[in-house]
Amino acid sequence: TDEEVARDFILFGQPDVTLVVVDASRLERNLNLVLQILEITDRVVVCLNLIDEARRHGIAVDAKKLENELGVPVVPTVARQGDGMDALLDAVARVASGENRTRPRRVDEHPPDVEAAIEELVPAILDEFPELPNARWVALRLLNADQRVREAIRSGEIGHLTGDLPPGGEPSTPMHEISESREELLDLAGRLRWTLRPDFHDALTETIYRQAHEIADESVKTGLAKVGFDFDRRLDRWLTSPVVGFPLMLGILAVVFWLTIAGANVPSAMLASLLIDSVHPVLLDIGASVGMPWWLSGFLFDGVYLATAWVISVMLPPMAIFFPLFTLLEDFGYLPRVAFNLDALFRRAGAHGKQALTMSMGFGCNAAGVVATRVIDSPRERLIAIITNNFSLCNGRWPTQILIASIFIGALAPPALAGLVSAGAVVTVALLGIFFMFLTSWGLSRTVLKGEATTFSLELPPYRPPRILQTLYTSVIDRTLIVLWRAVLFAIPAGAVIWLISNITVGGPSVAEHVIDWLEPFGLLIGLNGVILLAYIIAIPANEIVIPTVLMLTVMTLGLSDVGAGPGVMFEEDPVMGTGDLLRQGGWTLLTAVNLMLFSLLHNPCSTTLYTIYKETRSGRWTALSGLLPLAMGFVVCFLVAQAYYLVSGGV
Repeated sequence: TDEEVARDFILFGQPDVTLVVVDASRLERNLNLVLQILEITDRVVVCLNLIDEARRHGIAVDAKKLENELGVPVVPTVARQGDGMDALLDAVARVASGENRTRPRRVDEHPPDVEAAIEELVPAILDEFPELPNARWVALRLLNADQRVREAIRSGEIGHLTGDLPPGGEPSTPMHEISESREELLDLAGRLRWTLRPDFHDALTETIYRQAHEIADESVKTGLAKVGFDFDRRLDRWLTSPVVGFPLMLGILAVVFWLTIAGANVPSAMLASLLIDSVHPVLLDIGASVGMPWWLSGFLFDGVYLATAWVISVMLPPMAIFFPLFTLLEDFGYLPRVAFNLDALFRRAGAHGKQALTMSMGFGCNAAGVVATRVIDSPRERLIAIITNNFSLCNGRWPTQILIASIFIGALAPPALAGLVSAGAVVTVALLGIFFMFLTSWGLSRTVLKGEATTFSLELPPYRPPRILQTLYTSVIDRTLIVLWRAVLFAIPAGAVIWLISNITVGGPSVAEHVIDWLEPFGLLIGLNGVILLAYIIAIPANEIVIPTVLMLTVMTLGLSDVGAGPGVMFEEDPVMGTGDLLRQGGWTLLTAVNLMLFSLLHNPCSTTLYTIYKETRSGRWTALSGLLPLAMGFVVCFLVAQAYYLVSGGV
């Protein structure tokens, strides 16, 4: 887990300084972590963040008194506004250079039997590793049967903390002698552990909590005038209410989607006009003027360039609207409330409550959601979160959902309500994804990943006014443009492949037409068509190019001479009307649209996410399951919907 990685780095990574960031408004709870870190290392600086939030709660923290209690520098900050950053960097530099010699407070008030065991074990540890700076902490970890510390003792790795071993880790004493002495040390720790009372773990925890409470009592004053605290509590009564919390959550989600759908059409058309109607002909003229062969011009400008231009024109506007809105909700503090509302449902499904957080990350990018599962301690529950994260609609699938909903679902309503109905359809698909996530988690927790759900504590952050400019920068640079760049990188080779298979012929028809004809019966069986299935095969690297690929292949199969610029040439139609007319000419119905939205939700993860899953699990088996399970569910769901439609309508 992330906690173990951090602990091991502090212990074995020899950091110059360990910076511990604590919440000034919840200091006593955070001091537990500070005291544990002070047991490991002397080089610590405490960043006392959220001082402004503490004032809102009527709390005043005496940083100097806290510094005296802890024996390490304490620097008050308001990181959001940059307050105290210079002083913090100066404190870090002084500790790193040795100019500031810290004298950290140690937890030394253990029960008599624990203290006696420590006193007997510490000399044995120092005999083996004479310069070890934190022998008492190592002794406590051995008494707690910490497997990582035991392995470090056995291998001698812990000697690197002080240079007791020469470079390369080769000891000067014969290895068999050192191994025997280390095993004797571990045996001693094991014998001493059996002499302790059964609840000594609880006693250690109580000691740390008691000292944290004493330090907080000395350095914190409460009961001052509160500013805005009552507003937070009143808002939480609504947003986390079991009665109105869920409807409000759905309403907020619907508003975000509606703003995205309503606002993306015009800038998308403007981008398409610039990149496709204006720049593309210029590139063709340049190619002709330098005598470029038709196949090279087609490959570069009609294949690679147009695929890239289409992805930019379709993806950039909705992402430039959706991600800032999503980031504003995150900055305001609402997303943790979503996790709080969903926690009970995840636990009933046999999954970890923190999966709600990784699910929220997946709505931006499934690969990021997979990496975020590191916050889940249980390997079993982490695997469940990894396998099911694909059911969160990622940014690459939002444009497809929004476009298809606008064309086919919104058309069912009066023009004045079309945007609202389209947004409702997208919200419904997103909720279906959450439902399938619960269903799959429940199934996995009772079959291949059996076990009980573990509990966790979720600390709801305070509501804070969103930082508009910083939010725009974060969402545009860190999310929109980075995701768009990734889509472009995948669109370039995909555009090349599309052009090639559309222009290489076998017995008259192109390779693409042969594949489409072969896939068509299977596509109709599940309410789709051969064009859509081929588009998804080509789009395995990135979901963003599904719609442009579908349009290009549709024009090719229809033999339309007045649409597009030729086989394998991507193009842009009016975001709703032109694209809708073209798809209907290609045989699309309401069933095709609904099943495409379902298949977009349930099909296999993109190649980037699959690679991330393999890196996180180091298992081909779990990676394969993560890809094949949603794909199989997509086929089954689409098949059932299609057969129900055919049964009601009386045929294909």
